[in-house]
Formats: sequence, C-alpha cells, structure tokens
Amino acid sequence: MPLLSLLDRRLVVITGKGGTGKTTVAAALALAAAEAGRKVLAAEVGLDEHLPRLLDPDAAPVGYAGRDLTPGLHAMRIDPYEALAEYVGLQIGLRGVVRRVLENHAFRQLMDASPGWRELITLGKIWHLEQMRDGRGRPRFDLIVVDAPATGHGLTFLDVPRVVGSAVRAGPLRRHASWVEEMIRDPKRTALLPVALGEELPARETADLVTRLRDEVGVAVDRVVVNALSADPFPPDVPDLDERLGAIAPDLAIPGSPGASALAACAAHLRGRFELNRRWAAVIADTTALPIVGLPRLANGARGADALRTLGRALLAAEGSVA
Repeated sequence: MPLLSLLDRRLVVITGKGGTGKTTVAAALALAAAEAGRKVLAAEVGLDEHLPRLLDPDAAPVGYAGRDLTPGLHAMRIDPYEALAEYVGLQIGLRGVVRRVLENHAFRQLMDASPGWRELITLGKIWHLEQMRDGRGRPRFDLIVVDAPATGHGLTFLDVPRVVGSAVRAGPLRRHASWVEEMIRDPKRTALLPVALGEELPARETADLVTRLRDEVGVAVDRVVVNALSADPFPPDVPDLDERLGAIAPDLAIPGSPGASALAACAAHLRGRFELNRRWAAVIADTTALPIVGLPRLANGARGADALRTLGRALLAAEGSVA
C-alpha cells in the first residue's frame, strides 16, 4: 500500500533521539512542501532556534511572532509562556495584567515546577494555528511541521492531552484538551515522523518509541526516517576494493598519493560505515515493521537551501510526491 503523502497531512510532528538530525529533517520537509506550493508553518518548540539557520547561517531569530523564511514558508518558535499569556489573555480579556503576572519571578518558579502545562499549552497553540483561516475561509497553513522534543520528552509531549482529558472531566481545560487529542489521533490529519540513524542506540530507541506510540499514545506512524546513510563506497564490480588495496605490496607507492596501506584503511572504514548503517536500518525496519525512508549522508553537511532540497527530495521520493 503506498504511503499517504506527508504533504497531504495537516500536521507532521518530527522527533527522534538527540543528534539524529530531526531539525534538519523538519527544515527539509518544510522547504520541500513550500516549494511544492503549500503554505507551510515550521514550528520549533525547544529553548533555542536552529531551523532558520539551516536555511541561512546568518538568519536572525524568528521568535514567537515568527516570520517568512522563503515564499510559502513561515517559521516560529513556540514559547510556552508566550502561548500561555496569549491563551489566558483571550479567556479573561486582560492581556496586560496576565503578562505582568507571568513575568513575575516567583510565579515562574511555581510554573516551572508544575509538570505537563508546557506541553499542553504548546500543543494548544499548534491546534489554534491549525484551525486558523484566512479571509476566504481557507486554512492559513496547509501544513504545519513541528520540530518536537527529543524521543523521551517527545512521548510526554504528545501524551499530555490524553492524561489531562482523563484527569479533568469537565470545563474549558477538558474541552480544549479533547480538541488537541482529537487532532493528534487523526491519522489523516496528523503523522509522527521518527528520525533515527543507522546505528545501534538510535535504532533501539526508535523501536521503543514506535512501540510506545502505538500502545500508549495512538499517534499515526507509517514510516521511519533513517538519516545520514553512507552510500556504498565501492563500484559493484569491485565490492572488495579495501581487501585488494590491502593486498598491494607495502613498498609499492603511487607518486603524490598515500601508501597502499593507508588507502586500504580508509577504504575499510568507508565499507564498515556503509555496512553498519545498512545493518541497523534493517533492524529498524524489522523491529518497527514500518517502511524505511533513507536520507543520504551529505559530504558538506546539511546547511543551506540546496542541501535541504536534496534531503527533501529523498524524503518524499518514497511516496512519489515530488519528482
């Protein structure tokens, strides 16, 4: 069965173990969607902004107000205190008073010690953004790409609406939590995209993430991205090139090049990296029973629009969404 296109979802939440490149994948998807004609919001929820600088190393922060990064691509960082001030201000109509209270140091200490509210208010803001319409009644954003917290915190992030809904039986909080939970659990509307590496620890953590998402949260997961996969370093007709180089006499040297032993060691390293990635990508596919979308390791890193376009094409190629 073909994969439902990520570009046809309303919300794609991207998570993964720290260091797997989830922000890079979020930026690549957001740029690909914008260049395919979608109106896209890329939302970061961490303490720091990283996504704008992937497109432009000199980009200034976008903040909570956000701004357009490219045509069709708007970016923002959802600060939970800003979102809380906005929400409470709308509820009671005293935004100035609310903001002063939220800026109080003692109040912030109390809030920082309270679990769950950041996740709920952040998801509430995402729900609000998903609901926004323009003057013609069309969605303001066709697609919202969320760079979610890393794997462990990402589960809590997504599960908070269900927990709140179970604990609070009536009132505005219960109602708003149910709206957010409905959005998260709708597989045609929302997808979670785990990002892993072809290495042991990320592979095992991704398998655990997918299991818990299915059993505990109920968010749709229909593929896993395995990032930074090394390509096969040798031509098909010489798959044992490292061994052949190792068999060359040590005293045989090519002018201007390293010795045969150094070349053999480099070739063996490249082959080992390729085989490691291939093995653990297969483990992820087997343990999650999901299709694997492999993204290439880029020699010069994943900064700049051209690099992100390369990843975006690879990300969407499996579903045939872009040429």
